[in-house]
Amino acid sequence: MDENDIARETVDAALQVHKALGPGLLESVYEVVLAQELCRRGLEVERQVAVPVVYQNLVFEEGFRADLMLNRKVIVEIKSVERLAPVHKKQLLTYLRLAGLKLGLLINFNEALLKYGITCQAAMLKRRQRPSRGA
Repeated sequence: MDENDIARETVDAALQVHKALGPGLLESVYEVVLAQELCRRGLEVERQVAVPVVYQNLVFEEGFRADLMLNRKVIVEIKSVERLAPVHKKQLLTYLRLAGLKLGLLINFNEALLKYGITCQAAMLKRRQRPSRGA
């Protein structure tokens, strides 16, 4: 399964969880239920995955914890807030960069219609340097 397949399956599972539970619960409830649903669908799900930060060649294990990491390819950050703030998207992009992953989902379960609470973020990948052309 590639990142896009995982994202599609995750969005479908999140919609099912939201339909069953509705908005207004704690993030931890959505996390455990979504993790169970994704496991049931055959994905490899890790919860609260510690991702270290490297600064000046020093490794800090206290970097951050991804709510869900799916198949070691996609990070899912779960929120249950009135409104997503720009910092939530920036955090997810930073998490992707630190984890060396390409795709993440930010899901705010506190929306009346979950489709308005799902954001897909792709990490900026470094471009390969093109060889210079000789004259």
